[in-house]
Amino acid sequence: MRPGRILAAAVAALCLAGGVAAAAQPGAQFPVPAPPFTPGIFPCSDCHKEMKPNATRRELKDEHTDIVLNHAQGQRWCLDCHDTNDRDRLHLVSGRKIRFEESYLLCGQCHGDKFRDWRVGVHGKRTGMWNGEKQYMLCVHCHNPHDPSYKPIPPEPPPVRPDDIRK
Repeated sequence: MRPGRILAAAVAALCLAGGVAAAAQPGAQFPVPAPPFTPGIFPCSDCHKEMKPNATRRELKDEHTDIVLNHAQGQRWCLDCHDTNDRDRLHLVSGRKIRFEESYLLCGQCHGDKFRDWRVGVHGKRTGMWNGEKQYMLCVHCHNPHDPSYKPIPPEPPPVRPDDIRK
């Protein structure tokens, strides 16, 4: 390999390592797009501001009946993640309130290995420059937070060969 290419490869590796190291720092900021809320459902306080919070675990029968909680079933409840008194926020186990744009912190409490991988770009999607500004997609851009497992996808037919198109 020519010396110029070796130097360029070394510089690129150092820049990449620096970017990964910066993203791996605790307290690092991650620019994210708005969470994919169902239209008309946020801010939650629009409906909840007049309601007295009911922290009793129960099946929802009046509102949000389309939500099926299939995420650590039997161990989780709405208010484990959504803040009881500030419905426009989530909360961590510590009680710290967070914005929905910081939901990766909430997910990362239980899925630390995925959070670590997301921060360094191994899990999830990023857009932007490889060594510049990036935008990180939130966990909820790919996973339904109430039912996060991917569902089976039927296989697509094989691509049409160019020879078959001409006929």
